Amino acid sequence: MHDAIIIGGGPGGSTTAALLAVRGWRVLLLERERFPRFHIGESLLPYNWPIFEELGVLPELQAAGFPIKTGAQFHLGNGSKSLKLVFREGRFTEQPKTFQVERSTFDHILLKNAAAKGAEVREAWQVRRFEQLADRVRVEATAPDGAPHMLEARFLVDASGRANVTGNQEGLRVIHPALRKIALFGHYTGVALDAGEKAGDTVIVRLANKWFWLIPISATKVSVGCVLDGAELATAKIPAQELFNQIAATSPVVRERMNSAQLVGDFHTTSDFSYYNRRLTGPRLLRVGDAAGFMDPIFSAGVFLAMFSGQLAADTLDACLRRPFGTGWRFARYERKTFHALHFYWEMVEQYYTRSFMELFLEPREKWSLPAAVNAALAGELTGRWAIQWRMRLFFWLVKIQAHLPLVPRIRFD
Repeated sequence: MHDAIIIGGGPGGSTTAALLAVRGWRVLLLERERFPRFHIGESLLPYNWPIFEELGVLPELQAAGFPIKTGAQFHLGNGSKSLKLVFREGRFTEQPKTFQVERSTFDHILLKNAAAKGAEVREAWQVRRFEQLADRVRVEATAPDGAPHMLEARFLVDASGRANVTGNQEGLRVIHPALRKIALFGHYTGVALDAGEKAGDTVIVRLANKWFWLIPISATKVSVGCVLDGAELATAKIPAQELFNQIAATSPVVRERMNSAQLVGDFHTTSDFSYYNRRLTGPRLLRVGDAAGFMDPIFSAGVFLAMFSGQLAADTLDACLRRPFGTGWRFARYERKTFHALHFYWEMVEQYYTRSFMELFLEPREKWSLPAAVNAALAGELTGRWAIQWRMRLFFWLVKIQAHLPLVPRIRFD
């Protein structure tokens, strides 16, 4: 019997598997696809960097030639306002840079690292269901040849992403009622980027009720996508790529950067519904990454939250495996910390879609070092430092005030 079975080989699952295996535990990772495989979500956060160091993958990531991200840009679609955020300029931000990645390569590096650290990795294995027993967990899985298998372990980690294997089985998924979005995206060459260091920036362009991302993922390729209400594509009754092109043409900022762009490979469409699971733990189960909750990717937190929760899951299970008494409070602490991280970014996303948030966000004032707190939060600072917490609470209160009493000038999206 294994000490831990992990469902899913993405960043969260690979992180948990590597950190448990290197500590000597018997780990089985089941991944339904064969790597490398295409995946969206290419922009990372600076606080990924210490996790890369702990995993021992920094040399390989640097050798892969991924663009370096030192900041992020936020523009109104009409070009009237913008904010260029540089992580190293934030007084509370301890990590100044990260990578922009092509996920097929990045995820494969992490999965191979988990295997190299001693985890047993099985690709093209589909987990069907799980069962929690008194002293172990049983998983029903299908091998690549279609044969069913019953596998058992002392603990189970669900890192199945938006497949949400265990959460769906238990009926725990709660979809955000106002964030029923869809993403239209592809990889392009010939996208105009800024010169120098800023060429590695994530560029976000906000329109009235939708937004674009532009993320450089190699020396020549840029991921470009548009997030909009799912109903808009349904009512448009035209192909997704045609709708994407029509929306891009309405923004001078996007139009200028995409003037010479050429699509590379397929154009993609995916549902982008934000959700969370009501519980993140079971008696012998932890959920990490998108299997805990998924949110609109505006602040590029997806991979970071997956690896953050994967690291936390590994620490939690290591303690439980070494000292079986106290599993309950350790799991409760895991759930509390993971929910805290999810809820923080969830609130940021909800606020982002309000006009008052954008008005304050794009008009930073140095009073009380509020911009520095926002900088740290967007870099992935989740340690719970009071210096950041009270400033973020104040910022959100000011957003509410701005909705009724303009503290800074109003903006227009047209």
